[in-house]
Amino acid sequence: MVAITPVRPEDHAVWRELFNGYLTFYEEQLDEATVEALFTRVLASDIHGALARDDQGRPIGLVHWLTHASTWSIADYCYLEDLYVDATARRSGAGAALIEHVRVWAKENGAAKVYWLTAESNATARSLYDRVAERTGFIHYEIAL
Repeated sequence: MVAITPVRPEDHAVWRELFNGYLTFYEEQLDEATVEALFTRVLASDIHGALARDDQGRPIGLVHWLTHASTWSIADYCYLEDLYVDATARRSGAGAALIEHVRVWAKENGAAKVYWLTAESNATARSLYDRVAERTGFIHYEIAL
């Protein structure tokens, strides 16, 4: 059984370990100031965060999400920005539980939809996403500033 709990100040070390795993998975690096600012923002609630915990209460996954206004809806959209489950806990239901947690939160808070991006090569995660969400067919572009 997976339990989902909000990120709390005392979770800093385990959150950091999971977030570092997420960055490693995507072969990304962030400077220390950015990572610490994210943790502060998660605690301040302009970015929301939760941890998945196993039967022993050990954190095995994390999720971050935020809402934003939309030009196509009166209601806000909910963007699930980061989702990560430790390699030892994949296929345990933790990823699905984290997504469901965000879906319920978004519905309770009046969002019109939840959406996210993933790497095309992330086959393990995509097998879950294909079960719980609709693939839209859109292609992601960005301009780094």
